[in-house]
Amino acid sequence: MINILTLLMALGSPIGDSQDVRAPVVTVEPRHATTTIGNRSPSWSSYAGNAQHTAQSRVASDPLNRIHWQTPVDLAPQYSVTGELFIHYGSPLVTAGNTVIVPVKTGQTGGFRVEARAGADGALKWSLATDYVLPPHAWIPVFGPVLTGSSLYLPGAGGTVYFRDQPDASTGVQGQVAFYGLANYQANRSAYDANVMINTPLTSDAAGNVYFGFFVAGDTPLALTSGIARLSADGAATRTSVATAAADASMTQVVLNCAPALSLDGKTLYVAVSDGIVGYLVALDSTTLSPLARVRLTDPKTGSDSWLNNNGSASPTVGPDGDVYFGVLENPFAENNGRGWLLHFDASLSVSKPPGAFGWDDTAGVVPASVVPSYGGSSPYLLASKYNNYVDWGGDGRNRIAVLDPNGTQTDPVTGVAVMSEVLTVLGKTPEGAPPRVMEWCINSAAVDPKTGSVLANSEDGKLYRWDLSSNTLSETVVLTPGLGEAYTPTVIGVDGTVYAINNATLFAVGK
Repeated sequence: MINILTLLMALGSPIGDSQDVRAPVVTVEPRHATTTIGNRSPSWSSYAGNAQHTAQSRVASDPLNRIHWQTPVDLAPQYSVTGELFIHYGSPLVTAGNTVIVPVKTGQTGGFRVEARAGADGALKWSLATDYVLPPHAWIPVFGPVLTGSSLYLPGAGGTVYFRDQPDASTGVQGQVAFYGLANYQANRSAYDANVMINTPLTSDAAGNVYFGFFVAGDTPLALTSGIARLSADGAATRTSVATAAADASMTQVVLNCAPALSLDGKTLYVAVSDGIVGYLVALDSTTLSPLARVRLTDPKTGSDSWLNNNGSASPTVGPDGDVYFGVLENPFAENNGRGWLLHFDASLSVSKPPGAFGWDDTAGVVPASVVPSYGGSSPYLLASKYNNYVDWGGDGRNRIAVLDPNGTQTDPVTGVAVMSEVLTVLGKTPEGAPPRVMEWCINSAAVDPKTGSVLANSEDGKLYRWDLSSNTLSETVVLTPGLGEAYTPTVIGVDGTVYAINNATLFAVGK
């Protein structure tokens, strides 16, 4: 994948015009009078598993003995001239009733639907198409639905959101809501369809409220500007502009593919905003979307603004202590071998803490310290991170995954910066070129399994691995495809222990 990282250098100019700083706007429009939101918590509700993006499973994953079933997630994959695949596929989701929600790209440059499949055998239960239109992009961005207690929400055209209740059933109430009022949308659909696009995966809290970023490309009747939206379980909506969120009129977008994250108490929403190149991590009141805090995202070595590249899919992770982690690119680029940084802040975003040495296109998972027997430090939890070291950008090609201590430090050998200390690392298995080069890890979110003390990760060698944290070995492997260079994808653990991974435009269900 990384051999065309020149795309990362082509950040371009800021997208859109400068925006006025405005107060949040509230729209009241009932979602559906007869809809009831249940309280059955999905097994894997969103990108990286939950609203904190910890990627942590509540059940033990099955042994990686065989592929149970597989299904395409892209009906018209567009390979590069070198045979690589640059698209960030949406995460599969899993209901409490073991229905797997599969986001599917249906056309060459767009077109999407969701498929509901039985977790046991992959049988199709139902499907639902959407008219969702992608925002401006280089690599095809994420189409990211979300599950609440008993409903599925998925992006639609014009910044609207479709819902489908009772996703385990063959039928369910369906409808559409708009964060600026459905009547406004219906009065001038063409203007909104052309100019308003959801540009992040959806995130949901425990009460069924849904959050996302939206991008505005041109004029609309309501004079919308790019921002963050909240849809309550009954359809009432709140929105705020990125300029308001950051208290900076130069901000023009939520960072593409950046799924909003919530604090553990659900009261604070975290998301990254930018001018198309650089920007902030912001904290908002999760009910009103009023600004609470912001922090400029800067390079730990140079102090320059970090790059917030729209070809990535990093999203904030909220740790059990409330600390917030977010991956960025270094500035100047390749100062850190193209690895970026995992920036680290307290819950108020007022205190910067030790960064991780890798942050590019990655969302850190949370690992209980108790499942790593060799760890002797004092941190109650650790972080699972991709840890590639890109040979094309000055690295040695020793591509690893790592468990890091968020509070311990060591001197980074590449930059000399004090970074999170490495607790464990494991090298990829498949050689690529001259030693010691190995193929890259292919994850933007690894699945963490505390029950078995392991991490599940997909690789560009076409294999799914279990990393046993007790023995620090890649203890189990299953071959999915012959392998190829591709944009990073998430791994998922279902309610019955099945492990899901995407490789070469196909979702694989793996288990015992």
